[in-house]
Amino acid sequence: MKKGIHPDYHTIKVVMTDGSSYETRSTYGEAGATLSLDIDPLSHPAWTGGPAKVGEKGQVSKFQQKFGSFGLKKA
Repeated sequence: MKKGIHPDYHTIKVVMTDGSSYETRSTYGEAGATLSLDIDPLSHPAWTGGPAKVGEKGQVSKFQQKFGSFGLKKA
């Protein structure tokens, strides 16, 4: 590996939206830095099934809503 071209890989603290935290290694910030998350698996609608479900907002569902009355009917 060439020296001096790779970022420093060090330990940081990650704080989740509920206040829990864990330590991991990253190239983010300086050694001992804290990364506070705005969105994580505990709060994102894709994982929680919240009001904006990802499946209900997708392209297929938009197409179904717009053109669902045309074409073949389900038996």
